[in-house]
Amino acid sequence: MNYLQKIALYGSAMAFALCGLASTASAADLTRMSGGNPNSPIAQAVAVPPGYTTYYISGTPASPVDPSKPRGAPGRMGDTVQQAGSSLDNLEKSLKQLGLTFGDVVKATVFMAGDPAKGGDIDFAGMNQEWSKRFGTPQQPNKPARSTIKVAGLATPGGLVEIEMIAVKKN
Repeated sequence: MNYLQKIALYGSAMAFALCGLASTASAADLTRMSGGNPNSPIAQAVAVPPGYTTYYISGTPASPVDPSKPRGAPGRMGDTVQQAGSSLDNLEKSLKQLGLTFGDVVKATVFMAGDPAKGGDIDFAGMNQEWSKRFGTPQQPNKPARSTIKVAGLATPGGLVEIEMIAVKKN
C-alpha cells in the first residue's frame, strides 16, 4: 500500500469514527467563532450540532419607501441604508412567523447591486450600519456567518439589497 492510499484509508476511518460520535451526540449549544475583529457584526464560523431544525429563508428584498412612484423610478426603493433596514424588517417578520428571532440566524447572504448615486459602487458601510443594529448588540449578541456579494442587478427594479438567511432552532 503506498503512502497516499494509507492516508486515504486512515482519513476514511477517522471520518467514520467522527460520524459515529456525532450521530450519538445530544443537542448541544451552537458554537460561534469570532473573527479577528471582535466588534464585527458577523461570525467567522458557526457550528450547529445535531438536534436542531434548520430553516432556509428566501432572499428578501426591501419594500418600496415610496410606493406611489412607478417601479424602477428613482426614489421608489430608497438608498442602501433604507433598503437594508427594510429587508431586515421583512426578514424579522418571516422569522417571527417561524417562532424565530435574529438570534437564531446562523448564516446570511447579502446580495448588493451597485448604487447609481455612488458611481455604481455598493454602499457596504450603509448596509452594515443597519445590519449592526440587529446582530452583535447587547440586546441580541448572536452573530451569524455572512457573505456579501456584489451583483450586476437584483430582480426588484431599483433594488440595491436582498438578503437570505439560514436559521436554526433546538428541537
